[in-house]
Amino acid sequence: MSAETSQTLDRGLRLLELLADPARHAAPSVSDLAAGLGISRPAVYRLLATLEAHALVDRTRDGQVRLGLGLLPLARAVTPRLYDAALPVLRQLADDVGATAHLTVVEPGPPDSGGSLGEAVAVAVVEPSHTAMHVAYRVGARHRLDQGAAGRAIILARAGSRDPQYVVTEGELQPGAVGIAAPVLGVAGLEASVGLVALGRAGRPGSLDPALAGPRVVAAAAAIAAALT
Repeated sequence: MSAETSQTLDRGLRLLELLADPARHAAPSVSDLAAGLGISRPAVYRLLATLEAHALVDRTRDGQVRLGLGLLPLARAVTPRLYDAALPVLRQLADDVGATAHLTVVEPGPPDSGGSLGEAVAVAVVEPSHTAMHVAYRVGARHRLDQGAAGRAIILARAGSRDPQYVVTEGELQPGAVGIAAPVLGVAGLEASVGLVALGRAGRPGSLDPALAGPRVVAAAAAIAAALT
């Protein structure tokens, strides 16, 4: 670590990252955190005392450590920036393709949720301005991460793929609708995807053609990533 950085702050931030790890299926103990950080238990207790004072973590009666509610105001403060970066890109995508465009992020499941992957939550939605009919999709809509193109694209990124790939699904969230989505890659701390949803079946006349819409979704995801980095 360079002389210009704070080792204590670095450890505290790494501790929060461990608690936020979507692959973790249960809240860790102090011993788990000490092992994950490569430091002693007393050092972990000192970090926790500081983070607890700011409501960034809390401890259960049985000694497990969880993220605290004090993180919520910080997360909400990031949402306007995310929305501002995504909105013009989604508007262009929706009008170019003639389908409803959306940005979806992950809301992690609780540590005791039995290995839940989390939920996919739509944080920005733009409907095309020139179509007579399109799929309605509202901000705040949520679904399982392993159901629908938006969530499956995020799972694709979790698998370690760094190629500009996209996912196509049919009828998983709405009967008679097709979805195409690509992950937003390269933005630290953000698990998100950009997607399109339209009526019909993939590749059929009047519906989304993955060969045409897929690369546009990938490009939109890259444009949002560029705006955030």
